[in-house]
Amino acid sequence: MQAFRYLRPSTVEEALALLEEHGDKARLLAGGTDLVIELRNRWRTPEVVIDLKGIEELRPSIRVEGGRLVISAATVMADLERDPVVAERFPALAEAAAVVGSVQIRNRATLVGNICNGSPAADTTPPLLVYGAEMVIASPKGRRRLSIDEFVLGPGKVALGPGEMVVAIELPMDRTIAAAYTRLTRRHGTDLASITLCCGVDASGTTRVAYGSVGPRAWLVVDDTGVLADPAASREAKAPVLAALFAKATPSKTSMRAGPEYRAAMLPVLGARALNTAIERLGRTA
Repeated sequence: MQAFRYLRPSTVEEALALLEEHGDKARLLAGGTDLVIELRNRWRTPEVVIDLKGIEELRPSIRVEGGRLVISAATVMADLERDPVVAERFPALAEAAAVVGSVQIRNRATLVGNICNGSPAADTTPPLLVYGAEMVIASPKGRRRLSIDEFVLGPGKVALGPGEMVVAIELPMDRTIAAAYTRLTRRHGTDLASITLCCGVDASGTTRVAYGSVGPRAWLVVDDTGVLADPAASREAKAPVLAALFAKATPSKTSMRAGPEYRAAMLPVLGARALNTAIERLGRTA
């Protein structure tokens, strides 16, 4: 591991000032589950590491404010697993958080870090896409919000400009989307997913499907025909509508986790499973 300066600001403003001073020579540290590996393997060699854990505003917090669920930047996966509001209103996010890495990882890895890493296989991205999450981004000029669909650009790429950092993720609570998360892995336990998928339905008959690990980023697609959300519609009627939603999938031909043909074949299978669960959950909220 290459030597670096370790800085520990106590406010967001101090952290932003350090980012502005050191630019691309600095890296932010929250959970560290990705960064520490990158430092150890010298995949990243920053001159400065800025530890965010001492900032009061960013400390673990899941709260309701102004009709939105606010998840602070230092909130870890284990917090999402245990939170009663997340379990009740956003169960697919709790399901995704519960399968990230190991127990030890889930007690260190942050939700914000999972998204900012820009991995196409991030478990939490599909549920956040389905629920319409927004990233709260701070900079010396102020704060802005950006939908997660606009924030994640590609492998390791997110829409953060120089001197910017994410301070929270917000989910709207003014609409009910019944959703379910599922994934495909080679084995149970700690493993990167070959497919990540979330399906959500609402009372208007709109179906939202987000899927990842089969392209450069996770994709969100919407069906507003009402066919998929209709519990009375036959499997035969739903199959072509569901299959059309996966047109953006471009599984890698060189992945060690699963071949492209297998992933393409499993996408509608997982989609149908998650859709059925989402419809059942919507029925229980009616």
